Amino acid sequence: MTGAASGIGRATARRILDEGGRVVAVDLAEEGLSSLAAEAGDGAVIPVVADITRGEDVARIVEAAGERIDGLANIAWIMDGMVPWHEIEDSLWEKIMAVNVTGTFALTRAVLPAMLEAGRGAIVNITSEAGLRGSAAGTAYTASKHAVIGLTRSTAVLYAPKGIRTDAVAPGPTATGIEGGIRSDFAAERLGPFFGLIPPVATAETLASSITWLLSDDAENINGQVLASDGGWSAQ
Repeated sequence: MTGAASGIGRATARRILDEGGRVVAVDLAEEGLSSLAAEAGDGAVIPVVADITRGEDVARIVEAAGERIDGLANIAWIMDGMVPWHEIEDSLWEKIMAVNVTGTFALTRAVLPAMLEAGRGAIVNITSEAGLRGSAAGTAYTASKHAVIGLTRSTAVLYAPKGIRTDAVAPGPTATGIEGGIRSDFAAERLGPFFGLIPPVATAETLASSITWLLSDDAENINGQVLASDGGWSAQ
């Protein structure tokens, strides 16, 4: 599970632990991972301080997991400050794509051999309302979250006969530690009216329930779906 030190990732890890699971907790924030492991006790959490954009770190994550990998939750992501296309610098574009898309791709590719060997597995990716519409974020973030949906559906189709399910959760506004402010006057003027329709902010625990369900056998007939856990925002 990536992004496990805080926010939705930490809440999902706790939910899985409460249900008797074991978590390989991945994040850059060592302190957050250490406290999660201490809370769990009994070795139920294997903390791995790693950068999912680095190949050697991805290899360490899979090594820490061992031979059996029942599920993968690609939760880590970063925002783009709502920056519009004509204001995006190359460094911002590359950073957003590296974490939100390439990191998800690389870790999924790395765990698939174990799932193929076992003939089963569940993958849950985190997209966003920005993966469903063009009025929820800046250009880079929006493009990255649309890409996550493409990865999800492609993986679902290709690996379904092998017993591997892949789905995505699209959160709406959620209370996490990730900075979601607007760094562009241009974007603020254009997107402001849309933001007036946003439903109330959900808790990380609310999102964790959706992610945990999709990872579990209770969702055995769900594959290739995008679950909008957004308080009804996507229905507007």
